[in-house]
Amino acid sequence: MTALEKAQSWLQQDIDEQTRKEIEHLIAHDPQGLEEAFYKDLSFGTGGLRGVMGVGSNRMNRYTVAMATQGLANYLKKTYPQQAISVAIGHDSRHNSRHFAEITARVFAGNGITAYLFAELRPTPELSFAIRTLKCQGGVVITASHNPKKYNGYKAYWSDGAQLIAPHDQNVVHEVSRISRFSQIQMTDLNSDLIKTIGPEMDEQYRQAIVNLALDKDALQTAAQVKLVYTPIHGTGITMVPDTLRQMGFEQVHVVAEQAEPNGDFPTVVYPNPEEAEALTLGLQQARQQQADLLMATDPDADRVGIAIRTPQGDYQLVNGNQMVAMMTYYILSTRQRLGLLSPDQFMVKTIVTTDLVEKICADYGITCYNTLTGFKFIAALIRKLEGMQQFIGGGEESYGYMTSDVVRDKDAVAACALLAEMAATRQAQGSSLYELLEEIYLRYGLWHEEMVSITREGKAGQEEIAAMMQNFRNNPPASLGGATVVKILDYQQLTELDVASGTTQPLDFPKSNVLQFITEQGDKVSARPSGTEPKIKFYFSVSMPVASRDDIPPARQQLQDRIAHIKAELNL
Repeated sequence: MTALEKAQSWLQQDIDEQTRKEIEHLIAHDPQGLEEAFYKDLSFGTGGLRGVMGVGSNRMNRYTVAMATQGLANYLKKTYPQQAISVAIGHDSRHNSRHFAEITARVFAGNGITAYLFAELRPTPELSFAIRTLKCQGGVVITASHNPKKYNGYKAYWSDGAQLIAPHDQNVVHEVSRISRFSQIQMTDLNSDLIKTIGPEMDEQYRQAIVNLALDKDALQTAAQVKLVYTPIHGTGITMVPDTLRQMGFEQVHVVAEQAEPNGDFPTVVYPNPEEAEALTLGLQQARQQQADLLMATDPDADRVGIAIRTPQGDYQLVNGNQMVAMMTYYILSTRQRLGLLSPDQFMVKTIVTTDLVEKICADYGITCYNTLTGFKFIAALIRKLEGMQQFIGGGEESYGYMTSDVVRDKDAVAACALLAEMAATRQAQGSSLYELLEEIYLRYGLWHEEMVSITREGKAGQEEIAAMMQNFRNNPPASLGGATVVKILDYQQLTELDVASGTTQPLDFPKSNVLQFITEQGDKVSARPSGTEPKIKFYFSVSMPVASRDDIPPARQQLQDRIAHIKAELNL
């Protein structure tokens, strides 16, 4: 079906007048806009359903949300026949998020499914916690995470509080594809008895669960002395992070007032993404004014966190996602060992594009580190697979997402903020700092430096261009990178690991994913991966070298930066 035919099929159905007028305008005056809005249906990626808000099958609107929910409802009823089914529903601060959440609840209720709807916006990880606490069969959160303000999204969850993975995700997509008319969607009013409110009691249970995760409770006796600055960047974190930190004993929690109010326009930032230095500008200003020990910033749905740490000179250093997951790993393992809480059956997890420094730290402490594809749904799936046999104690990815326990089965910035604050308190009690903790890691395991290049290509033409780039890398892989010979090529779509010298391959034990990795003779790694949630292709660079002293770190970092710059130039990036 062409975009025009799909648009005309919408006009033949019972849609609201505003949507009808917008579609008619696209048909009459904007053929390119029509193509972008209707050329495909939104599909589940690494983070679920996500797209620009507006009319059309390729947009986030009340109809695509309702169709996705009807498909999920149909699948839940087939999976749990003749059972009482319930779901939990949450949302963030974006435009239309509450509206989409209410549409979702109405469709579930219309299908005889009990819908527990949060009374107001809450962090995404609390939705995962609520699914587990209420023993729901599934859940949905309306959020586009850290995307620009024009986006919104729909993340679907299973009974363990984790995002959908195969075969569930594709089965839901199949169910949605069988809905040919909006009249097939069953929907009730908001006053249905099957729509129930999740109130402050869930907040308290979630907050207490995070407080109980603290490893070094003795160090928290000095928490009142630690100065923290926090910004929710106009998102949901304001509802949970400050109170959780205060309950842990942190009395000096200073919230950036200009960014405290939830606001879907995100007026003080270009992008509401803590990975972007610009988004931390106001936080850094306040941290400098108050000489804070730690600045923390969460994204709109509070599942990612970015930080800045105070340097010995009194200024602040932004910490990237790879550094952060390495610091958390080192802290968790060293603290567990010191307190006698470390055992061989425990494990940690990272994604394939996250720094291999995590593996080195885990190996040093005799702990298994597993690798998964990008996306916390894969980390959660591994936890579920190993449940009862091994104990998960932490995991993360380079894109600022972390899990500090299996209480929640998705990345959790609230719990991550709690752990980071605890780390600051522990180091302060030891007469040290988080900055010195990072240096300690480098001296012990070598200096690691990672960078990422993200190329955006919007729309159908952009999707085709990204596909062509990946195909070119497969057809013409680089023979060398940064002056070093490429010795291994890992293709996660073909599920093969090629030894370049011998020409032999061995299988990769992963689900299929459109990712390529090139590894050189000196251990440098370049990964290419189209995003599953954004119109982007991402290139990840990881290089390392040993350092003997703190004075060696700055010149060594420059060498590593130069090496990556050389590789980027070779790849025309």
